[in-house]
Amino acid sequence: METLKCIETRRSVRRFLDKPVEKELLESIVADASMSPSWKNSQSVRYVAVTDKKISAHIADECVLGFTWNGKLLKSAAVIVALTTVTGRSGFEKDGSFSTSQGTHWQSFDAGIAAQTFSLAAWDRGLGSVIIGVYDHDMVKKALELPEGQQVSALMALGWPAEEPKAPPRKSVEELLTWK
Repeated sequence: METLKCIETRRSVRRFLDKPVEKELLESIVADASMSPSWKNSQSVRYVAVTDKKISAHIADECVLGFTWNGKLLKSAAVIVALTTVTGRSGFEKDGSFSTSQGTHWQSFDAGIAAQTFSLAAWDRGLGSVIIGVYDHDMVKKALELPEGQQVSALMALGWPAEEPKAPPRKSVEELLTWK
């Protein structure tokens, strides 16, 4: 798929077919997402693919802060992908001091770039995804047994689309762009 077509057609998919995503396919998406830029090439983003139905159900039932819609969505996905970041790298110097007045902001910025690149790479291969932000970080971290120094930046539901969502209205360039 051409880049602009992929950007223009990719939508958040919230309904999935009951069909697994092959390990090799997910690995190729992560390989593409690894090309995302990051603060001083820190490459602090990691991915945890959850296909174990017991872990998926626990996250969906117990970790979504009572937002049952997200729970149902996560249960329907072939894979829950936890996008995690290694803390203390993005926005920092090697001695641990901040490189920027933005503090730890760059860690989230890098995670956002990686999440979008992951979503576009998945869409290019025919998979749908949606990035989820309503979850209890500590509970998900515990459920995934993440090591110290790593935190969950986003959850992504991934699978074969059972819908073709239409694009919501977009703001005009005039509303989005300011010239000085």
